[in-house]
Amino acid sequence: MTTTSLPARLIGSRSVSAIGLGAMPLSIEGRPDEPRAIATIHAALDADVTLIDTADSYHLLAGEVGHNERLIRAALDSYEGDASQVLVATKGGHLRPGDGSWTQDGSARHIIEAAEASRQALDVEAIDLYQFHRPDPRVKFSESVGALVHLLDDGVIRMAGLSNVSTDQIEEAMELTDGRIVSVQNQFSPSFRSSLDELRLCADLGLAFLPYSPLGGIGNAPGLGSQNAAFQTVADVHGVSPQQVALAWELSLAPVVIPIPGASRPETIRDSAAAATLELTDEELATLSA
Repeated sequence: MTTTSLPARLIGSRSVSAIGLGAMPLSIEGRPDEPRAIATIHAALDADVTLIDTADSYHLLAGEVGHNERLIRAALDSYEGDASQVLVATKGGHLRPGDGSWTQDGSARHIIEAAEASRQALDVEAIDLYQFHRPDPRVKFSESVGALVHLLDDGVIRMAGLSNVSTDQIEEAMELTDGRIVSVQNQFSPSFRSSLDELRLCADLGLAFLPYSPLGGIGNAPGLGSQNAAFQTVADVHGVSPQQVALAWELSLAPVVIPIPGASRPETIRDSAAAATLELTDEELATLSA
C-alpha cells in the first residue's frame, strides 16, 4: 500500500478505508481470468483499500464453493506490499447450485459449517467479519442469528454482521446477540434507496452500513432520467466520473456508511477509491438527495 491512506471508518473496533472492494464480480458470470482478478485486488490494495467483501457463494460452477475467498487469499499472499491491515469480510447462508440460481440455507448447522469452510478457504485463524447473507423464510431468524453467537463464542469469527435485513431484524439480532452485531450490508444506491431506514437505524446504533451495488446504474448510459443527469452534472463540475459522485454522496449520508462497489478491472476500483476524498458542496448534496 502507498503511504497516503484513504479516510477511515469503523466496523466494530476495526478501522477500514471509507471505500471497500466488492469482490463478487471476480468470481461469477462474466468474471475475468485469474491474472486480471488478482490485478484488480492488488490495485485496490495499492489505492489503500483495506476492506474486501466476499462470500462463499460467489462462484459460478457447482463445485466451486469458496472460489472468491480462495482468490482473495491468493491475491493477499502474492501482494508485494503490506496487506496486514486488510479486513476480509465474508458471508454465509446463500448457495449457488451451478445453474445460475441463488438458493438459501439459514439453518444454524449450515451457517456454522459454512463459516468453518470459509475460515479454511481464507486460511485465517478467525474470520474478521462474518455476515449472515440473507434471512431464510424456512428458518427462524433467531436460529440463524444464534449460529452467529455460537461462532463468536467459539472464536471462529471476530465480528458478526447481517445482510439483506429489515429494521425489525436488525433490532431483533441486536437483542439476540447482546449488541454484538457490528454491521449491516444491504443494497443501496442513488436509484435504490429503499434501505434508507436501515441506514438511519445503523447510524443511530453505531453499526457500519455497507451498501452493496452502490452505483445502481449511475453513469452507465445517457437518458436514465433526471436523477442520473444530476449525478452527471455534478461529476462534470468536478471533472470526475458520476460513479465517484454517487459514492461520495453515499459517504455523506452518515459516518457509518462504507460503500463496497464491485470491480473486475484495476481501473474501476481505482476510480471508486478516489471517491473517499471527493468533497461535494452542501448544495450539490441537497440536489443529489432530492
